[in-house]
Amino acid sequence: MFILLSVFMTLPVLLLAATPSGAPNAIAFAESAAIVCVLGVLGLLLTYREPRELKPRYMFVLTVSSWFVIALLSALPFYLSDNDISAADAFFEGTSGITTTGATVFTGLDTMDKDLLLWRSILQWLGGIGIIGMFVAVLPFLRVGGMRLFATESSEWTEKALPRMKTLSRGLLLVYLVFSVVAVVTYWLSGMSLFDAFNHGLTSIATGGFSTSDLSMGKFSDLILLEATFFMIIGSLPFFLFVREMHGQHGVLFRDQQVRLFLGILFAVPAMLTLYRWWVSPVPFDPIHNYAATLFNVTSVVTTTGYASEDYSAWGPLAFVVFFFLMFVGGCSGSTAGGMKIFRFQLSLIILREQLMRLLHPRAVFTRNYNGRAVSDEIISSMIAYTFIFLLCLLVITVLLASLQLDFVTALSGALTSLTNVGPGLGDIIGPAGNFSPLPDAAKWILSVGMLMGRLEILSVVIVLSPGFWRG
Repeated sequence: MFILLSVFMTLPVLLLAATPSGAPNAIAFAESAAIVCVLGVLGLLLTYREPRELKPRYMFVLTVSSWFVIALLSALPFYLSDNDISAADAFFEGTSGITTTGATVFTGLDTMDKDLLLWRSILQWLGGIGIIGMFVAVLPFLRVGGMRLFATESSEWTEKALPRMKTLSRGLLLVYLVFSVVAVVTYWLSGMSLFDAFNHGLTSIATGGFSTSDLSMGKFSDLILLEATFFMIIGSLPFFLFVREMHGQHGVLFRDQQVRLFLGILFAVPAMLTLYRWWVSPVPFDPIHNYAATLFNVTSVVTTTGYASEDYSAWGPLAFVVFFFLMFVGGCSGSTAGGMKIFRFQLSLIILREQLMRLLHPRAVFTRNYNGRAVSDEIISSMIAYTFIFLLCLLVITVLLASLQLDFVTALSGALTSLTNVGPGLGDIIGPAGNFSPLPDAAKWILSVGMLMGRLEILSVVIVLSPGFWRG
């Protein structure tokens, strides 16, 4: 992974070599790539005789440590550049990139060095495919946060045989590459410059949210907003279902329960908010533009992408509250999106219905089914444990940020947006019209850890940090 990361570190220099401005931070990227490559080669030389079998305990360590270390190494080009970026800012930006969070501490993006802008987008694209791979290959088999529910579904293509993981990985990578290329070309043909189209194409499919402008997507037309909405939705759907569609299981995508609820939310909430904005608007109301903007911003938050076309926290009290709760939702499992994931809310509703029915029929026997599969007590317990630890971490991070003299809205929404990997928070400081640069360095370190914990489904990190994990 280190060697692969070092290869990608050379891309901003190579891709911008033929442009008039070139790559202003070429030396920083060369030094960063050399450091990371040497670490990778040393790792190979020191361990090439070691056994390759990865037991679950080792997989926990590998998953958690690799994401933390790669986030640290991803910050090297920022820190070594000539832009006087502090260690806290560099780590925050690198972590936000690789976890596809989209929160940023950088200002003046319209005039920023293009190689650094390109590196941010490449990081989010890498983080997106890494998240999909982690979902398919690691989390279900480590029984993290209810992901065991998808252990079979993520690798089942036909009723007769299971493919090898290598074949599934190739399919996922192909789908991810095709959607990325389509997004880049679509943006370019719709009026973006090739540089803007390339960056936004990478970050849309990765549901990352990094932009090349301080205005984010507010710089572009309503047509591009609708196109971005489509690509954000694509990035938030289960990629293994796209692979199954590609292999002849037509219609499997829209038969999935989490996909149907996810699309239902994106249909109902923007329509409701558009009517609300029309009701409270003191000026003449443009329904087409306002619906496009509302749909775009709601999709950006639900899919945890983090783009913004305008300051939606100023749309009124109801919109403010709705966006706060939308930050919890997230996309579908098996996608690049963060958040608590749609399936956990659906499982909670199943449990609620079961408990209500037990009150009416104490002797009855109930079966739990989700997407046509039985839901075991193990999956329910894991999901409940995840929900509890999520709320506990939200409380702890909020208290830590408040102790740094941040106001309640900034502390709470900052903690929430880091754990759900949404990107912007709420309020005047870290809302869609601001960024995280005014926060103290201590807050940036705390939020960076929160982003990594949220990306790793929290329980993975908690398990590795527990004393019992290291005994025996």
